[in-house]
Amino acid sequence: MSRILMIDPEDLVLGALQASPVLAGHDIVPAAGDVDALRRLRFSAFDVVITSPATTVEEDLHLLDEVWRIRPGVRAIVLAGRASRDEVVAALAARVFAVFSRPFDPNDIAAMVSGAVASAPGHDGILLLSVVPDWVAVRIDCSMLTAERVLRFISELRSELPGTEREALLLAYREVLLNAISDGAGRAAGRLMDVAAIRTARAVVLYVKHPGFGFDAPGALSSASPESYRLLVARAVVDEMIYNEHADEVILIKHAG
Repeated sequence: MSRILMIDPEDLVLGALQASPVLAGHDIVPAAGDVDALRRLRFSAFDVVITSPATTVEEDLHLLDEVWRIRPGVRAIVLAGRASRDEVVAALAARVFAVFSRPFDPNDIAAMVSGAVASAPGHDGILLLSVVPDWVAVRIDCSMLTAERVLRFISELRSELPGTEREALLLAYREVLLNAISDGAGRAAGRLMDVAAIRTARAVVLYVKHPGFGFDAPGALSSASPESYRLLVARAVVDEMIYNEHADEVILIKHAG
């Protein structure tokens, strides 16, 4: 049985996680503040630590430095009232598993906690290539869990976008990532994939490098093919979708405002 430590949990979120079917059988333990959390970690092992939503991301990262000195392998999920782009990048650089800012969706948090519990100790799956707040680039393994983690970070990075625009952009990016993973990973086991999110004054640009033999060419897309259909969905959502000459790199452009 895995153990999850929640610091100063809100009753609604704690109750939802305890009742979540994806976390059935896991022991969710509340801690009354940071001091109590550190005390519990010194005497007991936990698989995941969820920070208090009442603290800032900066405060959480300072706490996690101490947490990781006590329990080096524990996964950390940060809850915050709000998270700036600088703070999200700092959390990514610190190898936080995921960041959630308000409004919280307990189902999303439960799914991410389940993934954190299931992930292999010592394997993060995300290698940072660039951590400038307006240009975040990473190299990731070809797993669904890592793709969902990347999408969660991008969601927080693009929090200034209206909700409908952000959800549409994430839908498009998810479809392209899942296309690349499902199509490329099976034929290119063990390969890595480069992805990036770039913010300009007038647009958001998302980039994916296919880990295998490339995407279906634009002229060959067909709704009859599940892989092609994902790309058709993405193309319908963004303003521009541009391939390189080998169709193994693609950028998605969503104009701001």
